[in-house]
Amino acid sequence: MSVLTPAVLAEEFCRARSRSLALCAPLTPEDMMVQSSLDASPAKWHLAHTTWFFETFVLREFRPGYRPFHPDFVWLFNSYYNAVSEQPEKKLRASFSRPTAEEILAYRHHVDAAMEDFACGDIPEDARTRIVLGLNHEQQHQELLLTDIKNALWNNPLHPVYAEGTRIVAGEASPVRWVDFPGGVFEIGHSGSDFCFDNETPRHKVYLEPFRLASRPVSCAEYLRFMEDGGYMRPELWLSEGWSTVQSERREAPLYWRRAASGGWDVFTMSGLVGLDDLLATPVCHVSYFEADAYARWAGMRLPTEAEWEVAAVSAPVSGNLMETEAFHPRVAPGASELEQGTVQQGTVEQKSKKQASVEQKSKKQVSVEQIYGDVWEWTVSAYLPYPGFHPLPGALGEYNGKFMCNQMVLRGGSVATPASHIRATYRNFFPASTRWQFSGVRLAGD
Repeated sequence: MSVLTPAVLAEEFCRARSRSLALCAPLTPEDMMVQSSLDASPAKWHLAHTTWFFETFVLREFRPGYRPFHPDFVWLFNSYYNAVSEQPEKKLRASFSRPTAEEILAYRHHVDAAMEDFACGDIPEDARTRIVLGLNHEQQHQELLLTDIKNALWNNPLHPVYAEGTRIVAGEASPVRWVDFPGGVFEIGHSGSDFCFDNETPRHKVYLEPFRLASRPVSCAEYLRFMEDGGYMRPELWLSEGWSTVQSERREAPLYWRRAASGGWDVFTMSGLVGLDDLLATPVCHVSYFEADAYARWAGMRLPTEAEWEVAAVSAPVSGNLMETEAFHPRVAPGASELEQGTVQQGTVEQKSKKQASVEQKSKKQVSVEQIYGDVWEWTVSAYLPYPGFHPLPGALGEYNGKFMCNQMVLRGGSVATPASHIRATYRNFFPASTRWQFSGVRLAGD
């Protein structure tokens, strides 16, 4: 989202807030209470917390005379902002039978009405910045809401369906080809006036050796071959902590795969259980960093660094199987296309002359990277750390990203649950290495 006029800002606000409610439309009040793991939160809590954000960081600070909906909500729906208030333990969120879903909808209506009234006047620039941050925060929780409800429905013995209308389309995966990128000095990180999170800055130079990326993510069929070759039983393929996790949690397949009566596998999707045979060509998803890394070792390759991924993605259009398709499951790659070498890194390799780059572009052809956006978040080998010169936002909002820069790995590219307007080449997602309830997958890299 770039700098927005008041009218466009109001429109974006209504669109984002309505989208959250639409995602909850298939859910019952009982569904909205479920917290199926320590990673997840109830849908009801997502609706309340995103409302809390606007009330706490915009209305309470910038609108004199604003009357909060409930005096206890400032701490009840606080997630982790210690500078604002104490907060209940995350694992207790499913115990909030009160306030009811109806009261939370009333809370959203109260805050939305106040925000719309506030937007009619002169908005200070600091408030406008907070609103845009709040809209992006809401989009993050829309993605979390989808992944959390999928986990909740999976943990229900009946494996209920989230959306009957979604359909998995079978197909045949394109052959994996390799896209070569020259080494050199590149700039990564966000630039320009469009919105970004603080962890995407500052823009800075990195040096990369020549590298290559697979033209598409790893498919279910390819991952199944890893499993059939004893991948989950071979400690030499695994990082030490990964092997301990596999052993202690008895992992033998990606999350949401279960043994079928026929002896094969069924996969739980947002449209219910589907036989793996119908998904073999689709990107494998719901694998942890440990699983992604073990697969890469088995394949004789590696995972990309986040800098390599960004250099490959920076010139690709942000389009693909994202939230707006409402497929809610990865699809088969559309097929490799030919691209003149150098397009994806045009203007970033400092040591090459324009003339030399032009000659190379005309003389060499290569396949492009496919599905770089959407379908699955792609694990990188990069730890989530601050960029050189990083400074968190001042005040409580500085807790948004900076304090998590420890014991996390970076993912790139978005997934089927990511809003299209939310993702970009510089976006840095991050989760612990054992996490796999997100739509996370694998793209191989090599030297």
